[in-house]
Amino acid sequence: MLPKLDPTNPKACLSLLEDVTTNAMQVQDSVLEAILSRNAQTEYLKGLLNGQLDKQSFKKNVPVVTYEDYRPYIDRIANGEPYDLICDRPFMVLLASSGTSSGVPKLIPLTAEEFEQRLLFSYLYAPLPYKHIEGLREGKTLMFYFAARETETASSLMVRTMVTCVLRTVNQSHWDRMQISPLAISTCEDNTQGMYCHLLCGLLQREDVARLAAPFASSVLRVIKYLENHWNELCSNIKTGQLSDWITDAQCVSVISKLLTAPNPELASLIEQECKKTSWEGIVKRLWPNAKCIDTIVTGSMAQYVPALEFYAGGVPLLSMFYGSSECYIGFNANPLSKPCDVSYTVNPSMAYFEFLEVEKDHQEAGNDPTKKPAVVDLVDVKIGNDYELVVTTFCGLYRYRLGDVLRVTGFYNKSPQFRFVGRQKVILSIDADKTYEEDLLKAVANGKLLLEPHNLMLVDFTSRPDYSSVPGHYVLYWELGRKVKDAKLEPDPDVMEECCFAVEESLDSVYRRFRKNDKSVGPLEIKVVRPGAFDELMNFFVDRGSSVSQYKTPRSVTNEEALKILDAAVVSNFFSQKIPSWELKELHSTI
Repeated sequence: MLPKLDPTNPKACLSLLEDVTTNAMQVQDSVLEAILSRNAQTEYLKGLLNGQLDKQSFKKNVPVVTYEDYRPYIDRIANGEPYDLICDRPFMVLLASSGTSSGVPKLIPLTAEEFEQRLLFSYLYAPLPYKHIEGLREGKTLMFYFAARETETASSLMVRTMVTCVLRTVNQSHWDRMQISPLAISTCEDNTQGMYCHLLCGLLQREDVARLAAPFASSVLRVIKYLENHWNELCSNIKTGQLSDWITDAQCVSVISKLLTAPNPELASLIEQECKKTSWEGIVKRLWPNAKCIDTIVTGSMAQYVPALEFYAGGVPLLSMFYGSSECYIGFNANPLSKPCDVSYTVNPSMAYFEFLEVEKDHQEAGNDPTKKPAVVDLVDVKIGNDYELVVTTFCGLYRYRLGDVLRVTGFYNKSPQFRFVGRQKVILSIDADKTYEEDLLKAVANGKLLLEPHNLMLVDFTSRPDYSSVPGHYVLYWELGRKVKDAKLEPDPDVMEECCFAVEESLDSVYRRFRKNDKSVGPLEIKVVRPGAFDELMNFFVDRGSSVSQYKTPRSVTNEEALKILDAAVVSNFFSQKIPSWELKELHSTI
């Protein structure tokens, strides 16, 4: 656990980061000892450890588990059974995960103490961007965070997202000092009204915006897309000094009235001139000339959005400062100005007890003994270049819990490992014995979409599914396309799209390509182009099922039948690969 300190003292914060990463092994041992001693009498641990609280007994007797193993305990707590089933102190809330990996949000217990620790961790790395970016302190942050709908369990335990927890408990005076938009806009129950008012605040105070922020790269692109559709109306509000009638939320109306006090035709004209240009390249820098950075996660599945985000950013650097989940806060980026492709996160060893489950690099399994269990190693024993799935033990009652995230170790910061987020440890596409993981699919799509660039088109978003209705079955990708310039034809050339299909196939692994070429047990890959806005409809579907706008991540594979109906109803054209991908026998030997 982190010691008490003044979070407003940058030197103290950075000093503590240095201390915990330098003494990573000792900190980890202390964390595990504290967790076990506190929670030894819980039903879960008592039945496994029988009073033996040393590390060796813990590793020997406590199994490595998934959320499905924990679900019965969470369900019992949600239905009113005592918290000491898994934890020694009461829960403040159950955190709802994004819900886009499995289709349904997970419920993760959170204590008040753990919540305070997470906030403190956020303060610890907050000074880092100011060390590297000159002038960042001279303005405020235009932050697109939104509170999500809250629910209660049968036992009246509140269910919230982590973002909502922060927004509901933030210090008002601290918020006002740091943020462009008033807090009331982020906590508005109508996210559409909130988005509009965030942008209005940002445009009215455009000279004061030093940083733009949103949870994910996809979130920033969603903001830009919304602005592209509503800039005329926003300019009208600024020109006339009157807020649109459809903004009816009382808090939003109240706070905007204090900013939109008089007509400002000069500002409206300036914004209009930029927005009506043929290309929106560099629109962020053009509208917010003093912006020093865009603070958002650009790693893992968000990496595919980086080219589009850089197109709009106009040279404004992208900062990816933090890695965490609903289950646990984990790491920080010690080098804020590193390129998105080079971002590594340093584990903060005080946040939980971390173990690492070995994963075969590139998920190759040929030649392995299927009865051999992968090793689980401690934080300080990971090897540079190796892949691991993260396993966490937390103060809130998760023990040896698999997060499902695959991390590649890139180095060490002091004695604490640094890693790159690779993807989810989950096969997302498979027809025969082929196995395509998220990382593989992201790389393949990144190569395929390059063929769009000469035609002034970009890939806005994508997802996938296996199609077993044909014989043989095949992979289906849903692509939403966007224009780089206003007069670009959104109807893609069939030859180009067929080449995109082939480029994706050529980038998939040798097993897939063998089944395509030799065994013919996998059919040609298909790309279905969907109309603009289809992925917004998909997001709305998941939000209605309990996901959060702020935490939403497009699922890279969709299995939910209702979600697939939304996508299929939006298809405007489809294309198949017209070539057979290459494969040689020697490729298989090289993976064994």
